[in-house]
Amino acid sequence: MKEIISFTDFKKLDLRVATVLEVSLVEGSDKMLKIQIDLGEEKRQILAGLGKVYTPAELIGKQLIVLVNLEPKKMLGEESQGMLLAADSEEEIAFLTTYRKMPAGSRVR
Repeated sequence: MKEIISFTDFKKLDLRVATVLEVSLVEGSDKMLKIQIDLGEEKRQILAGLGKVYTPAELIGKQLIVLVNLEPKKMLGEESQGMLLAADSEEEIAFLTTYRKMPAGSRVR
């Protein structure tokens, strides 16, 4: 387990429901996905190195959980503006999602 954080630190995380609009492979990579998401009031681009696990078609229309207040990062000439949350084991990677359909941009708490 990682270091224990305070509830105050946890409250700094801005987790939201995002609806996936478009997905494509980043040019020059065989696994980096460029994912366009809808957060309700804005649209963003997020990069995820999961192109060998998920096809673009599998993700379009899905609702995923995103950390939206993460500092943007450039990778392979593209900017990632957040992070998709996922669970992983040695055999599988699964994106975190909602049990019911929610409006894009809904807060996770």
